[in-house]
Amino acid sequence: MNRFWVLFKSTAVRLSALYILLFAICAATLVFYVTAMSERLLTSQIREAVQQEVDQVQRAYDNGGMNLLLRTMERRARQPGANLYIIAGPSGDILAGNVASVQPGVLDEQGWTSLPFRYQRYSEGGQGKPHMAVANINVLDNGLRILIGRDLGEPEAFRALVRQALMVALAIMGLGAVIIWFGIGRNALKRIDRMSAASKKIMAGDLSQRLPVGGSGDEFDRLSVSLNTMLGRIEKLNEGLRQVSDNIAHDLKTPLTRLRNKAADAIDTPDADTRRVALEGIISESDQLIRTFNALLMISRVEAGSVAAEMSTIDLSAIVADSAELYEPVADEAGLAMTTDIEPGIEVQGNRELIGQAIFNLIDNAVKYSAGVEAGGEVSLRLTRRPDAICLQVADHGPGIPADKREDVLKRFVRLDESRSKPGTGLGLSLVEAVMELHSGKLELSDTDPDAAANRGLAVTLVFPLK
Repeated sequence: MNRFWVLFKSTAVRLSALYILLFAICAATLVFYVTAMSERLLTSQIREAVQQEVDQVQRAYDNGGMNLLLRTMERRARQPGANLYIIAGPSGDILAGNVASVQPGVLDEQGWTSLPFRYQRYSEGGQGKPHMAVANINVLDNGLRILIGRDLGEPEAFRALVRQALMVALAIMGLGAVIIWFGIGRNALKRIDRMSAASKKIMAGDLSQRLPVGGSGDEFDRLSVSLNTMLGRIEKLNEGLRQVSDNIAHDLKTPLTRLRNKAADAIDTPDADTRRVALEGIISESDQLIRTFNALLMISRVEAGSVAAEMSTIDLSAIVADSAELYEPVADEAGLAMTTDIEPGIEVQGNRELIGQAIFNLIDNAVKYSAGVEAGGEVSLRLTRRPDAICLQVADHGPGIPADKREDVLKRFVRLDESRSKPGTGLGLSLVEAVMELHSGKLELSDTDPDAAANRGLAVTLVFPLK
């Protein structure tokens, strides 16, 4: 019983119950409507048949008088399934006919009887059971009353048969609807129970759990897919938060320790020039920490979608060209050539500041990791339009990134330079990936020259969806 009440609390079951109730009301209305229409049709046919009898008897009286009237009525009364025939005197006494008696007051009327009346026919054993009939009563010019009527037994039986058939059909459909309703409710409740069980595991801390998807594509599956997407996003953010916490402790502890040591050295140093150098080092370390926290704040803003409202149509070709022009002196100083292949007039829907920052990060990484590498040569920027997307590629000829490490370098604070000999925070590619996710794009990493034995380089491709 408790299970039944839990089942009945389900919205799907309640809607099904409401549907069954409305269906029952409509079906009952249909039963009464069909029965009434059938009765009306039969009554109309009965009246037409009786009226034809009345017209024929009246013609017999008009043509042959009383003798022909009596013979006509006698002949018709003896036929199988004959109608009701009565000849009554002016006072209403039955003089002849195939009816033993009629309900009092019926022969006093004229024309069609207002309501069905009771009557009894002659039978071999005497008077039969009472029946119901309708009749037309005609008064002759000599005062005699002629009653011609029709028994309602056949129409009543037909009406009862129709009503019984409809009621049986309604009962069968109602029983089937209840069974289907109960089955659907049980199935819906089982699916909800599975979703609740998975939700409990998720609330217990297991964010790897996912809501079950049955594969039917119904509203439960669509809800599960949406929630699973949300859970995947939450799991990724939590994993990123955990990594950030670990990496902050690892990556910021060293510069903070250096800051403390340099500050202590500056206090203990009597020489002004040495103290100035120590203070300049403290400022440099502080700037690096500020840049790290600014990058973290930027990534958080992008991942939270707080800058999504600042989207507009921007000229990506112009942004790439300006970025290449700004970084060209830096590349020259590092002994690298900056080459560009930019298709003009390419526009995307996005945030100009974020896309510009992403391009700067990629060019800065390319210059930083290509500098000093033999046959490093150049950093290239290529912007093209494909049939399904817009691609911006920044490629270098540095040491590159092994294929098994490409997922790791997208995480925050992850750097392949374990010794931290090169400047950086390990947040550049993380920021670029967050920017691409905000713009519904993707970030692809590949080798610039996959056939090279060494220094295959790294080609980073930003794929923007078409507007």
